[in-house]
Amino acid sequence: MNVKNRFLKYVKIHSTSDDKSTTVPTTKRQLEFANILYKELEDLGLSDIRITKEGYVYGVLPATKGYEDKKTIGFISHMDTAPDASGENVNPQVIENYDGNDINLPNGLVISKQLFSHLEALKGRTIITTDGTTLLGADDKAGIAEILSACAFIIENDIPHCKICVGFTPDEEVGAGADYFDVKNFGCDYAYTIDGGQEGELEYESFNAASAKVTIKGFSVHTGSAKDTMINAGNVAIEFMNMLPRFEVPEHTKGYEGFFHLDEIKGTVSEAYLEILIRDHDKNLFNGRKETIKHITNMLNEKYGENTVVLELKDYYYNMGEIIENCFEVVEIAKQAMENLNIKPLIAPIRGGTDGARLSFMGLPCPNIGTGGFAAHGPYEHISVEGMEATRDIIVEIIKLYSK
Repeated sequence: MNVKNRFLKYVKIHSTSDDKSTTVPTTKRQLEFANILYKELEDLGLSDIRITKEGYVYGVLPATKGYEDKKTIGFISHMDTAPDASGENVNPQVIENYDGNDINLPNGLVISKQLFSHLEALKGRTIITTDGTTLLGADDKAGIAEILSACAFIIENDIPHCKICVGFTPDEEVGAGADYFDVKNFGCDYAYTIDGGQEGELEYESFNAASAKVTIKGFSVHTGSAKDTMINAGNVAIEFMNMLPRFEVPEHTKGYEGFFHLDEIKGTVSEAYLEILIRDHDKNLFNGRKETIKHITNMLNEKYGENTVVLELKDYYYNMGEIIENCFEVVEIAKQAMENLNIKPLIAPIRGGTDGARLSFMGLPCPNIGTGGFAAHGPYEHISVEGMEATRDIIVEIIKLYSK
């Protein structure tokens, strides 16, 4: 099965995670996908295949005889799709020999060149889109298809190789993809996540990430007698947000610039709630952002009364560059693999989350390689077959380099 057909099969499998669920994994449907992948690993002839009760799938392609002394390398992708948009009843549209113009989706949405300037560079390729009613699932079913297609290529062409480990994780999109990852028994020296971004992307620096959950208790009285008595929790929530730097938000930042992101807001006069994402590549600036949130909380409590504002701060992951800089060959080999294939390495910091960030701090240095996808988490998501094939070839080339 080629990478295109694998991908088209996987996107039709509903495997969306649920950020409100308390189960592990957060949805049973991810286990159903895990069982499908288990069977495919069996069919490919991998060994040591297992599914954990938490929904992780592992498999091993043993080293060719005489190559047992080479480093063990791993490749990881996640099975879930983001709960931001529907991942059920995905109906992919295949556009062959794409003309480089706006793409009209069946439901009337348009993937326009004005919004997506990279479209011109995809001219002549085979493009896969949604029908406009769901996300596509290239994040990260493209990664799974590319890893398994690379393994198939190695096996079918009898290419001598080091030991190769593969791992497929649940719940990455809700920040829990590495929670139960068995780094010790995965048994790799290094690994790569294959997740998101155009072909040639190579990312080894990530955000430091935290969230601030802010609960505001108001004091509700009749509006006719509210003067000097009412505390409107909704207005205090607005005041809280207005005390943050106005332009340090995702829509006004890029590259290494950090931000505060209002991810959720709800409330009434009596109670309001904010969830604010805190991100920065620089550890000192990251800590400074958390101190800003604490300072605003204290100021508002001084103004409105103790415990009017209750803050819960939680760190999620840290910049994996701190770990990877100590074993930089893992980046250099991926870069060399791309150059060997005449693919320009696109090295940039990750402006998002990845399992690799947490896995790096768990003892498995794990940069990320792009899948060839664009516009994830919504109905404009699309990918090219050629992009997936390029990433498959990068994986194969990395294996060859580690096997030398």
